[in-house]
Amino acid sequence: MREYSFKEIESKWQEKWASKNIFKTENSVEGKENYYVLEMLPYPSGKLHVGHARNYAIGDVIARYKRMKGFNVLHPMGWDSFGLPAENAAIQNGVHPALWTKSNIDNMRRQLKMIGLSYDWDREIASYTPEYYKWNQWIFKKMYEKGLVYKKKSTVNWCPECQTVLANEQVEDGMCWRHSKTPVIQKDLEQWFFKITDYSEELLKGHEELKEGWPEKVLTMQKNWIGKSYGTEINFKIAETGENLPAFTTRIDTIYGVSYAVIAPEHPLVEEIVKANPSIREAISNMKNTDMIERTAEGKEKNGVFTGWHIINPVNGEKVQLWIADYVLMNYGTGAVMAVPAHDERDFAFAKKYDLPIKVVINPIDKETKKEIAIVADEMKNAFVGSGIMTNSEEFNGMTSKEALTKVAEFIENKGYGMRTTKYRLKDWGVSRQRYWGTPIPALYCEKCGVVMENDENLPVKLPTDVEFTGNGNPLETSESFKHAVCPKCGGEARRDTDTMDTFVDSSWYFLRYCDPKNTDLPFSKEIVDLWSPVDQYIGGIEHAVMHLLYSRFFHKVLRDMGLISTNEPFKRLLTQGMVLGPSYYSVAENRFLYPEDVTIKGEKAFLKTTGEEVVVKIEKMSKSKNNGVDPEIMIDKYGADTTRLFIMFAAPPEKELEWNENGLAGAYRFLTKIWRLIFENKEFMENGEINYNLLTKEDKALVRKLHQTIKKVTESIEADYHFNTSIAATMELINEAQDFKTNILEAGKGSSESKKIFGEVMKNVVIMLSPFTPHFCDELWAEMGNEGYLYNETWPEHVEALTIADEIVVAVQVNGKVRGSVEVDRNISKEELEELALNIENVKKHLEDKTVAKVIIVPGKIVNIVVK
Repeated sequence: MREYSFKEIESKWQEKWASKNIFKTENSVEGKENYYVLEMLPYPSGKLHVGHARNYAIGDVIARYKRMKGFNVLHPMGWDSFGLPAENAAIQNGVHPALWTKSNIDNMRRQLKMIGLSYDWDREIASYTPEYYKWNQWIFKKMYEKGLVYKKKSTVNWCPECQTVLANEQVEDGMCWRHSKTPVIQKDLEQWFFKITDYSEELLKGHEELKEGWPEKVLTMQKNWIGKSYGTEINFKIAETGENLPAFTTRIDTIYGVSYAVIAPEHPLVEEIVKANPSIREAISNMKNTDMIERTAEGKEKNGVFTGWHIINPVNGEKVQLWIADYVLMNYGTGAVMAVPAHDERDFAFAKKYDLPIKVVINPIDKETKKEIAIVADEMKNAFVGSGIMTNSEEFNGMTSKEALTKVAEFIENKGYGMRTTKYRLKDWGVSRQRYWGTPIPALYCEKCGVVMENDENLPVKLPTDVEFTGNGNPLETSESFKHAVCPKCGGEARRDTDTMDTFVDSSWYFLRYCDPKNTDLPFSKEIVDLWSPVDQYIGGIEHAVMHLLYSRFFHKVLRDMGLISTNEPFKRLLTQGMVLGPSYYSVAENRFLYPEDVTIKGEKAFLKTTGEEVVVKIEKMSKSKNNGVDPEIMIDKYGADTTRLFIMFAAPPEKELEWNENGLAGAYRFLTKIWRLIFENKEFMENGEINYNLLTKEDKALVRKLHQTIKKVTESIEADYHFNTSIAATMELINEAQDFKTNILEAGKGSSESKKIFGEVMKNVVIMLSPFTPHFCDELWAEMGNEGYLYNETWPEHVEALTIADEIVVAVQVNGKVRGSVEVDRNISKEELEELALNIENVKKHLEDKTVAKVIIVPGKIVNIVVK
């Protein structure tokens, strides 16, 4: 018998698939519905990790399955290839980012092909090519023309190590998202912005369209990030200057309890205040250099400084102090807060710290007596933030605070002090980056014409090659040829913008370019994109919920409003795959994470080979920093791509965490070897031909039944949120039954005229159903069984419901409610025949001796109960 040589088989079929280009997709095929499955495109770091392998294997199973179900499937791949790592490599190794990127792409493409993924490589894109980023620039221009792009000076998140700006979404726990040890600081810079806030409401409402297909957690994360609030904007008067200071509040019912006011350190008023009071400059600078997210974190001590100025509350004329504090941000509301310490926890903590007044304006209601309980401000240990009865609030005293929310707002509007409004936490997307390896912003600065955009015929504005990568500042600033340009309006001298776009721009519309990747006239043809949009199934990590996924939704809506596409949302269904976990080994003595090869495993414990120290073992997310990553290429070399794919799909449902376990890989390999042997060693027991179901024995029927139950289970498990593990488990059960049938019936010579056909039918369907998971292995067996073509083009089997139901059933027989026996009968047996069989069971007869049968109760198909006296 030929051994299962996975290296030879996988190489053979990958070459066959490539030579016949079987994964190439036409934009439409008569009689077939289009289906677009897509995994988030990778950054070409140079090497796949197991997380990649899981993501792409999930997408590939779906693509192959849908193809076999009769869909015209689009399954493309490309490269999110701009970004800082390539630039850092240029600085460290003296290699141009383009060469580093291309080399990495070539290696990762090779690795992806090793996994046997069914990509249409004719549609491959890479965002670092001028053919792609030309359209980033073109879209930028169109957005500028529509008023969706603007430039302004603003306080930005700045990473000192990357030496570039970060969007709010790219700051994690006060640190840069690329490397978690670099604190982000605040810096004032001229920046280009996308007006994503113009779409705040539509981005929220769009969740209705997505709620059936997206995880609730992702939608919640986006809702919280967009942060819609209903409230009132009220104008306080600055006592010292007479200027208005607008503040936004969702608790206008507490307006009479304002005992001080606070503005953000970034507030435009601060410069004027510092001129009048220079002594507070350093305190303000310290506040501004604290990360925005950290400043507002719960439990974080709030810091502030008194400005020396005061504001006047319009509703009662009270004059209170104006402070600058770090817990107020410019990116929410107006950057000013009316502080009501009696009824807000942050204000309360701040007031206690700086000994500021506290004024109670809402009293709680006793739950038992339903009466008002008067709070004494000096005795308060915490703010009272609940609802209650208004007090110290002039004409609103005695009202419920819920009623006062409306009444006070109406009063303020009628008096002209302010108005009801809606605010969003979401702020415009700052897209300027002070780096080289990104899309050049197509803007020029002309002394005569001001800011102008490059003409379409001059796009793409290409990245120059005469740059210096020193690690200091923006490399584009070093290129004189790039900076000096001609104004497209007047023909005079102009200076080119040296910032590049945030690389999230590249990935905000790439899924549309796949539909029409060779178009040189437009980013894509509307007619073609409308055939594929929205993506039917998108697959990627939940960490992209408020970056890539939100930005893509924004871009999609903008492109729709430009008339370039017809759909509202980019991704119909979203699957967020779970993380891959692996054991990490930590040496306390050496204060470092070890590599697996550094340790010896003894039972449940691990020891450092060199010293014998027992090390700390944890199962946690694979990462470079913890040396617990697994190179999928090593696993493929050791076990094969099909075994690796099978283990990834079987070990856990796609949305759950997957614990990497080499024993599990060995188990998957044994299962494939079992099928291999079952087919290769038993060809004499496999026949083709139509099965005559009238000639089946009881054993034949049992195997046919198991086959159709398995087809039903495998199909339902894939359709129900892609529970591939259940599908594979059902196939394993079928293989066990087929093995028993081969041993006990076929080898024993007890088969009917149909038994070999049934065994052949089972093995054929096993190979078809496993093919999305283990495609090389199954194509090899398919050919070995005498079939032609590729399983990718085969039709998925359908179960026959009637064949999933047994002809015989076991009916329990009771005497006075106690089971005394059972009988196996034909499902369609008559009540009279069933009663006769039940009464003749030996153990039943025993319990009927000297008794009179009063009645026999028969529940068809379930039970016979004989009542005796």
